[in-house]
Formats: sequence, structure tokens, C-alpha cells
Amino acid sequence: QGQLVDSGGGLVQAGGSLRLSCATSGRTFRMYNMGWFRQAPGKEREFVSAITWSTGITYYADSVKGRFTISRDNAKNAVYLQMNSLKPEDTAVYYCAAGAGWGKDLNPRYWGKGTLVTVSS
Repeated sequence: QGQLVDSGGGLVQAGGSLRLSCATSGRTFRMYNMGWFRQAPGKEREFVSAITWSTGITYYADSVKGRFTISRDNAKNAVYLQMNSLKPEDTAVYYCAAGAGWGKDLNPRYWGKGTLVTVSS
């Protein structure tokens, strides 16, 4: 049974930065690609970013490209999302995810419980 624990959310002003963390239960997740999704109030869940364990290949949604950076620490079995130049429209619950797909079609099998990011104007 795998487990993803996401954290790091909080309240920030527009233009500010925040780093989210995703702790995995171990190397069992190496068979999956990792990523982040988000869901804003009253809206559907949307893909944010993805990364591979082996080569560190990344993929970003157009809405966050150039502002967000996904990374991983293989030794710690952890994934991060550095969010810069935050906008009010980035406000959402962010979920760490693991799946056998890629990009927007990550097809998550495992999900974190979510961490709330609120960007004020």
C-alpha cells in the first residue's frame, strides 16, 4: 500500500512564492511517474506538472509554465513544486499524484490528501 503525503500550502500575496513537498512511502513509487494536480473552488481538477524519477524529464501545463518548477530528490523519494510569481487564479487545493501515464494523462493511481494554496490580491 503506497502513500503520498503532500504539504507546504499556505497563504501568500500575489507575486509571492511557495514550495510544495510530496513525501512518498519509498522506492515502490519508482515504477510510476510523479506529478501535481490542482482543484480550485467550483472548478474541475486540472493537471499542473509531471516529472520522471530516472531522467528528471518534466512537463508543465501552459498556465504555469515559466513560473512553476517541479523537481525530485531520488535519495529522499520526494517530489517538490516550486511556485513563483503566484497569481490569485493559482488558488486551489494542490494534490501530489503518482501514475503510469504522462503529462496531462498521468492517470494517477495514488493521490496525496491535498494541500491548500491561497493567493491573495
